[in-house]
Amino acid sequence: MKLTTLLPRRISVDNSSEKTSLTATVKNEGSKDSGKIRLLVVGFDGLTVKNVQGCSTIAENNLPEGSNSGFSCPIDNLAAGKSKSYAVDATYDLGKTGKICLPVQTSDGKKTFWQQGPVPFGTTNPSPDAPATPLLLGTDNEPVSPDKPKSPDREELPKTGKELPRTGPARDLLPLGAAGASLLAAGAAGMWWSQRRRPARQEG
Repeated sequence: MKLTTLLPRRISVDNSSEKTSLTATVKNEGSKDSGKIRLLVVGFDGLTVKNVQGCSTIAENNLPEGSNSGFSCPIDNLAAGKSKSYAVDATYDLGKTGKICLPVQTSDGKKTFWQQGPVPFGTTNPSPDAPATPLLLGTDNEPVSPDKPKSPDREELPKTGKELPRTGPARDLLPLGAAGASLLAAGAAGMWWSQRRRPARQEG
């Protein structure tokens, strides 16, 4: 079984309401059915997840340190070669950076198969006077400040735009960087995030 996730390369934020929407997809690229799993959609910094269709809100005390919102999407089974997509409603504060994280776990949260992100959506070319601002996946947001001239009105794909930091199978998971949290397999009472991290074993 090989589970992965997909995010759109580009989203658009309404400059007046700060609302945006995107699609989060989980895919089974393996040859066996997944059984019961769950997809988590978690927002950080300037990106706040407001709703995920068909999913339930993660209680505030179960959110990872540094995150501001999250939803859990239970999946009874994902057949080999199949995918399932979820409509995500969010807001994005263009005065901040914003990140999103998509872990895929067993239904009880005791094992993580895959984690995409936290990966940023952002732009190096904010458009405060336009109706909407396009944001690219893998791009840090650089808000316009009074002492910084506005960039020319054109969209540029950064050199790192195709790279997804801290993305991959569970064995390759890294701490959530500036968020200051690590994703751990903590099964007690549905608590899947923990601020405690066990010391890593040294191989000799």
